[in-house]
Amino acid sequence: MTSGGKKLARPAFADDDGAPDLELRTELISPTPSLIARLKSSRLLVAVVAIADETSADGTDKSSHLAAVSMINDAGQKGLLAFTGVDSLAVWDPAARPVPVLGTEAAQSAIADGASALVIDVAGPKRYVVTGIALDELAAAD
Repeated sequence: MTSGGKKLARPAFADDDGAPDLELRTELISPTPSLIARLKSSRLLVAVVAIADETSADGTDKSSHLAAVSMINDAGQKGLLAFTGVDSLAVWDPAARPVPVLGTEAAQSAIADGASALVIDVAGPKRYVVTGIALDELAAAD
């Protein structure tokens, strides 16, 4: 791909329409020993939302930034949110925007952000949480 004489990298998920991997969703419902290996190479959607940095006197945004979304459970543990498809993301928050990444990259981002979990499809169809050794394994590059 070129633009103005410069070569641009092709996006990793250029043809992705946001549809869920139905086989992955099935495996999240009934996990198998190979689930973490499958997640490593699966496309997940990390949720990002706009955060207002500054508002004007009339309440409109003057400036804002996008931030990946984490949640904290009752025990104080932080988890980065990821989704298997735009449908499950929209159920959770229709205003959130998807950023497609490999499962390994989502796990690496969670750990870098100080999270102890990767929470997949928090609003369904089936929530799955990757923690501990499994999160470290998912984050490890092969």
